[in-house]
Amino acid sequence: MTATTDTDALEVWIDHDLCTGDGICAQYAPDVFELDIDGVAYVKTGDELLTGAEARVPVPTDLVLAVLDSARDCPGECIRVRRSSDEVEIAGPGANEQ
Repeated sequence: MTATTDTDALEVWIDHDLCTGDGICAQYAPDVFELDIDGVAYVKTGDELLTGAEARVPVPTDLVLAVLDSARDCPGECIRVRRSSDEVEIAGPGANEQ
């Protein structure tokens, strides 16, 4: 396993206004996403669910593909992934805007 460097570290967040509550993200990467009782998905770190609108979490190296698949397959297109180093969005609706 290779170490993650600052230049390839990723962070992920959810646009809650677009979340349809399908839970695909939580199926793909349950260590990163969780559905709350309100039926909306949130990012989490450890056991802590981050419910703030601007909540972002680093993507664990071993879950990069699962998080990217979540963003690609999300029916609400609400999952956004960007490189931490330059803040370029690489997956999600904002990736198409760049």
